[in-house]
Amino acid sequence: MASGIGVNGNPGRCFEFWSSFSKCMKEEDDKLKCSDFREDYLECLHHRKEFSRLVTVAKEWERQQKDAEPTSGAKEH
Repeated sequence: MASGIGVNGNPGRCFEFWSSFSKCMKEEDDKLKCSDFREDYLECLHHRKEFSRLVTVAKEWERQQKDAEPTSGAKEH
């Protein structure tokens, strides 16, 4: 992926993010201004935020399913 070309000969899935980050790093004197571009690029590579959100949603779904189960003393219709 260092060349920017993906496995099918097209640009890699994160190449656009890398290009934006790289351009910012070259043009900005204050490298902290590039932190959003870096964060976007790393998220594209590793999906950490996406996976974290999926885990949070799954836990909440399980909690709601557990809360929705009838208790042993309740009447069922």
